[in-house]
Amino acid sequence: MSQDQQQNNKHPITYGDVFPVSGELATKPVAPKDAAMMQAAETTVLGRTQKGGTAAAMQAAATVNERAGLVSRQDLTFTGDQGVTVTATELPGARVVTETVAGQVVRRYVDATPVLQQGGDGVGVLHQQGAITIGEALEATARTAGDKTVEQSDAAAIQAAEVRATGSNVLIPGGLAAQAQSAATLNTSTRQEDKVKLCEILTDATVKLPADKAATREDAEGVLSAERRNTADMTAHPAGVSASISAAANLNEIEDVSWF
Repeated sequence: MSQDQQQNNKHPITYGDVFPVSGELATKPVAPKDAAMMQAAETTVLGRTQKGGTAAAMQAAATVNERAGLVSRQDLTFTGDQGVTVTATELPGARVVTETVAGQVVRRYVDATPVLQQGGDGVGVLHQQGAITIGEALEATARTAGDKTVEQSDAAAIQAAEVRATGSNVLIPGGLAAQAQSAATLNTSTRQEDKVKLCEILTDATVKLPADKAATREDAEGVLSAERRNTADMTAHPAGVSASISAAANLNEIEDVSWF
């Protein structure tokens, strides 16, 4: 077999080989400039490239592909809005990092962060924040997906979150769930520029809820199920209500383990 034939039989490492992605992205080779873009994004948002993280995995795959002659150093798989993003959302005592390629989430994780409080002598004291509540997670959604227009899936997720936070199945008049449902209904017959957004419903959620509780794995699963049931493709928004509840629950589990 000639060298050209051997090279033609080689297959590049694709995004589907490295990350849990689907569709066209899963078939695309990981290219050197893709990895460089992710490295730059991680450095800009997080201050450094994460050891063993997304950029590192992309760089390793791109290096193998380049050495095999399957991509060139100047190759770039996606550009513009279809490129890479890294976002960091601050929660009380935590930071939720979400990394995407071509609009698909390739990694999401939670970093516990110490909280600075003022001591009696005026000196800042670092301590670890307690459990994150459902209300606080909903407020985080107002920051991560605040510009998203409210849809039925959002209203369903918010209602599930409210039920779990308050322990009551009764819809609270004027509460978060009632507001979200009204917004979702209104948005079906409203011009795009006039549609109600999540930030208008979820900002100050902790104040609007009559009761609150620490987010648990069971809460996260219930909210995720409610959100998925009300979408055509049974998928949840990557930075939406269920994602924030899940991130809070994950961090709370980490906090529980740290006590033993």
